[in-house]
Amino acid sequence: MKRVLPALVLICVTALTATACSDPTAGDGGSGADSGSGVPVDPTARLDGVKLTMWTAQNTVNAPRQVIDAFEKATGATVDTQAIPDLYEQNVPTKLASGDKPDLMFWQPSVSTLPFLQPRQNLLTLDKEPWADKLGDTERSLGVIDGKRYAAIVTSPAMLGVYYNKDVFRKAGIAEDRFPRSYGELLKLGHTVKDRTDAAAFYESGGDKWPLQWQMQLQLTDLDRQWWDGLNTNKEKWTDPVVVKAVTTYKDQLLGAGLAQKNYRTGTFTGSADALWNGDAGMVLNVTSFQTQLQAKHTTEEIDRRIGWFPVSNSDAAGLYSPDQTNGVVAFRTGDEKRQNAARQFLAFWLGPDYADYIKAMKIPSVQPAVDSPAGLPGTSLAQLKALPTAHGVFQAKAVVAPDTHLYLADMIYGKKTPEQVTQAIQDQFAQVAKAQGAPGF
Repeated sequence: MKRVLPALVLICVTALTATACSDPTAGDGGSGADSGSGVPVDPTARLDGVKLTMWTAQNTVNAPRQVIDAFEKATGATVDTQAIPDLYEQNVPTKLASGDKPDLMFWQPSVSTLPFLQPRQNLLTLDKEPWADKLGDTERSLGVIDGKRYAAIVTSPAMLGVYYNKDVFRKAGIAEDRFPRSYGELLKLGHTVKDRTDAAAFYESGGDKWPLQWQMQLQLTDLDRQWWDGLNTNKEKWTDPVVVKAVTTYKDQLLGAGLAQKNYRTGTFTGSADALWNGDAGMVLNVTSFQTQLQAKHTTEEIDRRIGWFPVSNSDAAGLYSPDQTNGVVAFRTGDEKRQNAARQFLAFWLGPDYADYIKAMKIPSVQPAVDSPAGLPGTSLAQLKALPTAHGVFQAKAVVAPDTHLYLADMIYGKKTPEQVTQAIQDQFAQVAKAQGAPGF
């Protein structure tokens, strides 16, 4: 969940033609919107001599390795992965605008990011694929634009919640069965940690900037669907007092109240994991990629002894789900029907006969209720899986544009913007991109 929009805007305005930008799903791909979908595929049918190309980010180039190896062995096909240089979300549209196109690609399956691929024109529709109805309710809601599915959901969306150090909580006298049920209670918990231990209540990553958005996100969960619909049609604004209040609360009641570590302006994502593990911070608010850091360094047993996780929102104890580029895989219209069908077969294999083996190899929860998650997952992962069905969506899953809130929040913590100026900058960028996309009302 990092900076993606400025380059996407530039590409939409200057490279993808005015017609495409006026409607991000314009066109029918030349052969009908449902071309390449609906005809049953055998996941293990022979594909000798067929070569597919799959684009991934540099940090996820190995993510599909297990399924690729199994698919190649089962079918005789070849799947060549190509790592796109960072920043992935900026460089992918640039390559697509130049005419380069893969068969398959990781891409964030959210309403704010999927439209930049012009799915109706460029992607295969996947509504009738055999795995589509097997997804969990939250996963089923992802990858869909205007009622049509354009992305296979291969991993659960990241969960946003609070990671905490169990030893720090014990020293502070905090019972693990009395977690906060609102953002106000979370701040009170932070004061308890601050007052009773030597640890910082929260670790904030101003150096990397992108994690700064999460404290604001928690406070926007009471906004209903009508408000988000209004935002997406230019009837509501990011300058709404409730958003200004969220930014002000973060500035004054968390940072200003000394609840973050002293170097919060220069703190880093990797530093947050080390600080929590060592007990230098009591809590870190972040998404599942934070847990990935822990699992890369420590065993399940070690994590279970030291680290816990709980969900919380503005006025309840629900977590937030946050789509990212590792959740979705799209298949492109290449004009080569044999390759298009092979791409569909690859997805059917991934989410069909290979799925249990894939999630076991990746040590991740299942997106299909009928397929058990692998044994041996850390308690933090199981807690997130339990919280997913009732989770709120982050704004990236609700707004037609995901503005770079973290950049403007960084300006605030560096003393360059007030909360009101932060929300105005967010609104200005949101409106600019929405207008470029041709969103109604802009």
